Amino acid sequence: MGGSVMFADSVSQKIRVWMNGQEVQDGGFVIDGKTYVPIREFNGVVDWDGDANKVKFIKPNVHIFLFKGDTVFGNVNKGKLKFNVFSQVDSLSEHVTAVKVAITDPSGNVKDIQSQNLGSDQQDNFWFRTYDFTYDFKIAGKYKVGFYVKASKNVDYELVSEKVITALN
Repeated sequence: MGGSVMFADSVSQKIRVWMNGQEVQDGGFVIDGKTYVPIREFNGVVDWDGDANKVKFIKPNVHIFLFKGDTVFGNVNKGKLKFNVFSQVDSLSEHVTAVKVAITDPSGNVKDIQSQNLGSDQQDNFWFRTYDFTYDFKIAGKYKVGFYVKASKNVDYELVSEKVITALN
């Protein structure tokens, strides 16, 4: 038995994983020369079906554009700004119940901008544009505008894409 434990340790190694400059919370493993990372870390919806012993991963292609009036922007000065978010969604292969756009400040505080329930006639390609929204960029730093989907009415929203706004002094 002791030999089996030593063998298992020699083929499985816990590792630290970094994705887009941030460390993945649970890290990953190298097993037989292959790296494994929890699928939840890839900003998508994970649907586990225990009866079928399978995982579905929903990750649409989402492009996020930020508009101040008719002008696209990315950086802002500190202070209040009225803007809207235009999201182009394609390759959504599974039906989802709702979508949402929210903004996260540099301290991690999240403010919902707008959400919308989707009907049964949902397309795999669509656009979602928020109403004009006034937000106070109180401190300098990176703010993240996130696009979220809700797979079904009994689950939470999951982040599938984000765009960074840098607030300057």
